[in-house]
Amino acid sequence: MLPAIIFRQVQRPLHHGAATLEHVLGVGGSSFVNCLNRYAAATGFIRISFLDIKRRRNYELARLRTYADEKKQSLHLRTLQGRHLLQGVIERKNFLVDDIREARHKVQERVREKIDEIREERENIMTIPNMLTISRAVLSPYIGYVIVQGDFTLGMSLLAFAGITDLLDGQIARRWPSQASKFGSFLDPMADKLLMGSLVISLCYTDLLPMWLMGIVVFRDVFLLGAGFVIRYISLPPPKTFSRYFDATHVTAQLEPTLLSKINTGVQLATIGLSLGAPIWNYLDHPALQGLWYLTGLTTAATALSYVMNRHNTFKIIQKKT
Repeated sequence: MLPAIIFRQVQRPLHHGAATLEHVLGVGGSSFVNCLNRYAAATGFIRISFLDIKRRRNYELARLRTYADEKKQSLHLRTLQGRHLLQGVIERKNFLVDDIREARHKVQERVREKIDEIREERENIMTIPNMLTISRAVLSPYIGYVIVQGDFTLGMSLLAFAGITDLLDGQIARRWPSQASKFGSFLDPMADKLLMGSLVISLCYTDLLPMWLMGIVVFRDVFLLGAGFVIRYISLPPPKTFSRYFDATHVTAQLEPTLLSKINTGVQLATIGLSLGAPIWNYLDHPALQGLWYLTGLTTAATALSYVMNRHNTFKIIQKKT
């Protein structure tokens, strides 16, 4: 209350100033009172007031509070924005993690499918019919060697054994499906052609078979053998590597012999057997034997043409499962 009393007192007339200030301050004749009275007389009021200082201080505090509130609100808004941004980043990260998991799952499924396809494409080739067929193919050059040496009786015995193996492997494969294989569908005719080629060449060398018939049979077998290699290359899925090409367990095509080819095989075996038995049972240059030669040549040429005309039905490419 002292500043207010001073402010009110100094605005009174000048002749009352000294007594009033003396009364209020409790001092008399001080230089401070004189200076204050002279200043009050000159200006009519005291410009410096403790009330103004308090108001200014309150005003500064209010401004500071307002500034602090604005900063606090701005910081709060930025915090909310950062929180939303961080939440968006977390959500995007979750989306990316889900996409990566889904992609990994798809890749794993695709790898499993490929492994299953490879396992399905591979088959067991160590079956009884295939073993009989391989034994016949291995025996074929030896039979030709025996015939060239002039041992026709032993050659006839070995030919009979080869014919029995040919009969047995077909019967076993048809009666027991677990013993059948797509590889055997290629191996059996290849072994037959190897046996037939060895026999016709050796018989032609010993003058038991005409040259023209030997040429027809060998040309037809070489043609079918080359076609088999070409179809193997066409049907082999990428990558086409040397090891996969000669991998017998990786079957890509299947040979379906026609009825005419089966008839021709029987005619050829009969012709080879009778021609080989001619010096044994002494019926060389018999007209029936010569007629059988012409019949064999006709059926051989006809089967070669049938393979060319019906190649889509004869060679079946094994398609992969979708």
